[in-house]
Amino acid sequence: MQLAVTDRDSLKQLLRERRAAIDPMSAGFPRRIPGPGRRAAGLSQEQMDELLGRTPGTYNRFENGQLAKPGDDFLTSVARTLRLNEQEWTFLWRLARKVNPPFTLHRDSGMSVPGVWQRVVDEITGVMAYINDVEWNLLARNDDFCRLFPRAEPPANTMRWMLLDEEARTEVLLEWESRWAPVVMPQLRHAMEMRPDNPALGRLEADVLDDPVAGPIYRDTASAPVPYPDGTERPINHAIHGPGWVTTCVAEPVTSPGARVMLLLYTPGISLTERHPVLTAPLKS
Repeated sequence: MQLAVTDRDSLKQLLRERRAAIDPMSAGFPRRIPGPGRRAAGLSQEQMDELLGRTPGTYNRFENGQLAKPGDDFLTSVARTLRLNEQEWTFLWRLARKVNPPFTLHRDSGMSVPGVWQRVVDEITGVMAYINDVEWNLLARNDDFCRLFPRAEPPANTMRWMLLDEEARTEVLLEWESRWAPVVMPQLRHAMEMRPDNPALGRLEADVLDDPVAGPIYRDTASAPVPYPDGTERPINHAIHGPGWVTTCVAEPVTSPGARVMLLLYTPGISLTERHPVLTAPLKS
């Protein structure tokens, strides 16, 4: 692995800082005896090799950007040994492999957001707003979002509702089979790829596969690219305002990767795309 000088310096700085923050005793090493020898804070590179089960010098080469294409298992072991958070985990992959990580580091990543987000959602009016975690459990929502649903009762899990609830498929999400399922189902598949050991996602996928309506469509979309919903619009039947279109805007809390802040703009009648076609400059002869 030949890293650019700036990347090599960034990698070294990240790893050294995280090593220095870990008390060797907390990792199972004996207390240091006063006297000559290494006095730097935190884990040594030799201790890292021992914790990682690698031959002496392996971690030194990695920290200095000289280990050729470190594998997934090695990067995972380093990250967990150094107790990296999700942002540092992503940064590590971008430095060492030049890509985003194919899976999250921590099982509970994206399962919660700071409580102040409820106040943020409450302050949003005129637009449906809600937040869900990586399993699509509803964490926060405003009154506009509640009014979308019959009886003003939002579902506890938005993905389960979209894919398996009969009322959702036949009354609320218009043209469900052609306009909703092909967009939503690849998101579930991608979540399973990122978190293959998540039991709740596993149960949800199993229920979708067992469903006589959703199952065949889910299998057909297994190899489709993930169509991110940000900026897309789909037909919907609002419980109060009737048939129209909903445009989706998506954001992700920085400290909770995988959780989603969803803003839904409802438009009655024809779609925003039809009202505002794409603008292009006239062709020059």
